[in-house]
Amino acid sequence: MYHDMADELQEQIKEDREKHWINPHAFRDKDILRRDETHDQPKLWRPAFVRDTEKIMHLPFYNRYSDKTQVFSLYKNDDISRRALHVQLVSRIARNIGSMLGLNCDLIEAISLGHDIGHTPFGHAGERKLNELYHGNTGRYFNHNVHSVRLLDTICVQNLSLQTLDGILCHNGEMELEEYRPQPYADFHILDKKVELCYTEESAVKKQVPATLEGCVMRVSDIIAYLGKDRQDAMKLNLFPQEPNYKGNIIGTTNAEIINNMIVNIIENSYGKDYLRMDEDYFEEFSKAKTENSDWIYRDEKTDRIYQDVLNPMMEELYFQLLKDAKSMDEHSIFYRHHIAYIEDITKYARKGKDCPDYRETPPDDMVVDFIAAMTDDYMIDLYRHLFPKGRYQVTYQGYFHD
Repeated sequence: MYHDMADELQEQIKEDREKHWINPHAFRDKDILRRDETHDQPKLWRPAFVRDTEKIMHLPFYNRYSDKTQVFSLYKNDDISRRALHVQLVSRIARNIGSMLGLNCDLIEAISLGHDIGHTPFGHAGERKLNELYHGNTGRYFNHNVHSVRLLDTICVQNLSLQTLDGILCHNGEMELEEYRPQPYADFHILDKKVELCYTEESAVKKQVPATLEGCVMRVSDIIAYLGKDRQDAMKLNLFPQEPNYKGNIIGTTNAEIINNMIVNIIENSYGKDYLRMDEDYFEEFSKAKTENSDWIYRDEKTDRIYQDVLNPMMEELYFQLLKDAKSMDEHSIFYRHHIAYIEDITKYARKGKDCPDYRETPPDDMVVDFIAAMTDDYMIDLYRHLFPKGRYQVTYQGYFHD
């Protein structure tokens, strides 16, 4: 069932647009903050946050979205979502909401397209394993949203805006809320403290709240984008013995229903306000739908065994081999040639003239995490085969014609 927006609100929005109404709660381009204010000045044809979007999209790491697991690993199936499609869907949904609410859609797009750029290969399972290895060696925590900020801000030195980086840091699409209220700030020192706290305090990552309404829109859109899409993909892969009996009398059960109905309800509850909100019954079903996905999709025992028995041990062997190379800085090693030299090459212009630390001075564990997190699924498997030609772990993909 598809819900429609109330006629009264539709008329009000039309009238407001005719009057060129400006939402006072939208983030204004002129208030953008960058670390280096002398660079990246907005142009008429490249406004403030458009520059952020283009910087993100033109990074080589953006290409790697296309072979990173969204939910389903080890399938050769071009119809199944990869992380590249996910960030586009998030951007589309978030811009739809943002446009109706009169928010800054350029800022929304920048946050959306950059929010997962620091994600590991093999989805959240890969993230959990990399965190286990990193924390076991350093006592610090790895989280993909924090690493997305590190990649864009520290490693690649893109001079992105505080507002884009904050939205990326605070997106945490695993935590749904009935109401989203931004907590504004305008100081890079605060951002840096938030980032560092996520490395040192395990629960800190769950406490981050976006500084802008645009960041709040992207955060809820992240969940909307994957909730129904994961169901759609699971059906295509025949992962259910029968069609699940999803409950969804309000928000719907299919991808299209969930997207439409959640967008409509959020707009109806948030138009002209300084917060985002959904109805209580919508929130209850929204949360229940996530639980249903977990029960029906994310807790697949067969897939979990592959992670535990094959992919996690592969990543562990890679981690400690690469750590040896990082400590030796052997210029003939794969680590040096395909990571250190690679980073230096793609950032040589970004770092030029800036007072940036030499990447080679990065702690070895951090460099290894940077390398592994940047890998696609196939990259990680190929690197394992290259470094351990007689390694005991083998990965088999399920092909198109597998019965």
